[in-house]
Amino acid sequence: MAAQPTSSSTDADPTRPHKHPVDEKLPALKMATSGLQHVAAMYAGVVAPPLIVGAAVGLTPTELTFLTGACLFTAGLATFLQTLGIWKIGARLPFVNGVTFAGVAPMIAVVNSTDDKSDALPVIFGAVIVAGVLGFFAAPFFSKAVRFFPPVVTGTVITLIGISLMPVAFGWAQGPNPTADDYGSTTNLGLAGATLVIVLLLRRFTRGFVKQIAVLLGLVVGTLVAIPFGATDFGPVADAAVVGFPTPFHFGAPQFQLAAILSMCVVMVVSMTESTADMLALGEIVERPADEKTIAAGLRADTLGSALSPVFNGFMCSAFAQNIGLVAMTRIRSRYVVATGGGFLVLMGLCPMAASLIAVAPRPVLGGAGVVLFGSVAASGIQTLVKAGLEKDNNVLIVAVSLAVGIIPITAPEFYHAFPETAKIILDSGISTGCVAAVALNLVFNHLGGGRAADDEVTSPMDPQPASVH
Repeated sequence: MAAQPTSSSTDADPTRPHKHPVDEKLPALKMATSGLQHVAAMYAGVVAPPLIVGAAVGLTPTELTFLTGACLFTAGLATFLQTLGIWKIGARLPFVNGVTFAGVAPMIAVVNSTDDKSDALPVIFGAVIVAGVLGFFAAPFFSKAVRFFPPVVTGTVITLIGISLMPVAFGWAQGPNPTADDYGSTTNLGLAGATLVIVLLLRRFTRGFVKQIAVLLGLVVGTLVAIPFGATDFGPVADAAVVGFPTPFHFGAPQFQLAAILSMCVVMVVSMTESTADMLALGEIVERPADEKTIAAGLRADTLGSALSPVFNGFMCSAFAQNIGLVAMTRIRSRYVVATGGGFLVLMGLCPMAASLIAVAPRPVLGGAGVVLFGSVAASGIQTLVKAGLEKDNNVLIVAVSLAVGIIPITAPEFYHAFPETAKIILDSGISTGCVAAVALNLVFNHLGGGRAADDEVTSPMDPQPASVH
């Protein structure tokens, strides 16, 4: 009988959902615009790897457009697997999947080591397929690491995700081409700043749905503002085809070379580590903590999406942390919204002209919006750390050292220059190194013997003694 008042009050308020917000289906218009906002947030990240690798291979503009569309198409399929799920596959969280940037360096290495460049993409595709299949079977074992991710670890990793993404936003803000004369110009930075201000004003002075899609509106207004400055290029729309399907194995049947396979397996481990951290972060944000079962299902979706992606000429897929920031900022937690975004990605892959519409947004405009998105991720990590018990001396040390290790690739990009290329794939990922450091330090300080008692407290991070001594 005690539960009756809660049930009745919920029924009396039609604005409160009867199911978890993650499983809520929103009105069609809100679903579409919010889904499109997710696409806008991750579009640049999806198209960057195929543009870089395609240029290294020496693809023609037509082939490059095809490869980019294929990556959009496979990103949509992978997002469907994560959000909607089948069987034990998919985290069923508002989780966006797309081409992982961690694979760019090793793929370029494969291209450079291939005598006949026409074989480079088939070799890459073969390596990704093998790495995806192996990762799929390893997912349930990898997911058991969730027990080693208490709030002090997850909060540190979430914060690192946001910090690691900030250079991406700053790079976008400066312009699309680092070698161009206007890279970092006052015009580009001004457009980025204007977009940031627009988003902030919309978040501050609007309410309801308009407030939730502030980033999308900011991108639209920012793009319009950029037109008089000549920063908005409508050429991609005029040149794009209306319909185009990513023909299976368009660039040739996959080839399987051991060196390439080993390289992509290392990338898969890095990708699975980051996806685990991202799922834990997203679980905290949407208030549905990711347990071992959820992580295993999410990793299966990641790895299966990666194994299937090369069939349609796409690359390895992984979680997109920038969209976690969008969920944190808008508080729209429905996985069906992200699935709708996946639908847009599929349509863009099938309709290059539609894909080119998003490409119209100038890179500086994306950079201005990115500051808000990526900063929101870091802020979510700080919120988690507040709950982690930072009054504990052990936890202060864990956070301090892990953050320091994690930001090395950002503050000192050449720090690991003397290490082998395979090792640098892992070391150059601040999220991965910071995550490993946090897990290891948590084990040493909070679980293994010989350390200071877990209940020792500090009044300052620099206090060498427990607060109780003073």
